[in-house]
Amino acid sequence: MYITQRTDGDLIRLKQLAKSERNAKQRDRLRAVRLALEGRSTAQIQELLERSRRFVQRWVYVYRDHGIEAIMPGKPPGVAPHLPHNREDDLRARIDAGPTEDDNVCALRGHDIQTILKNEFGVKYSLSGVYELLHRLGYSCLSPRPKHRKADPEAQEAFKKSAPFLLTMCSNNIPIRPSKSGSRTNCGPDNRER
Repeated sequence: MYITQRTDGDLIRLKQLAKSERNAKQRDRLRAVRLALEGRSTAQIQELLERSRRFVQRWVYVYRDHGIEAIMPGKPPGVAPHLPHNREDDLRARIDAGPTEDDNVCALRGHDIQTILKNEFGVKYSLSGVYELLHRLGYSCLSPRPKHRKADPEAQEAFKKSAPFLLTMCSNNIPIRPSKSGSRTNCGPDNRER
């Protein structure tokens, strides 16, 4: 297997990288390229590293075509989000605006936002996915109790002032029997003897 250095100093850099690498698989990739640059054959490299012919050739050819950076592992791309990042501000604005007449609710919950995402943004999320998205956007599940849009605060205050205090009226009419056993649920000897 005959390859040459793509840039001067690659052989020294490969030795340093292999020496400091903790991942055994990655270290073997670097060593395979280094051994090939030193003039070893594929069979010799296979024997030294105890790797397959395909492994050796693959990483040597990756170096030959793209350089050392192509051998180094990159960050895996992960799954692309359903809602593109450029539409996140639109969703934030929609949530901050609150429910509309079409939503038929007084506060937006996860299920309602799931419907908004489907109807207005054209993306389908599971309910747990909606909560993960909201968390990523900085929303918390803790919020003040929602108020209905038809609620009248003045009428509520008037009711509070004119309503009778049911608790104080009822507590005077209930006879209190002292417990002889010390337990609030067991009121005396009549319950024991049956």
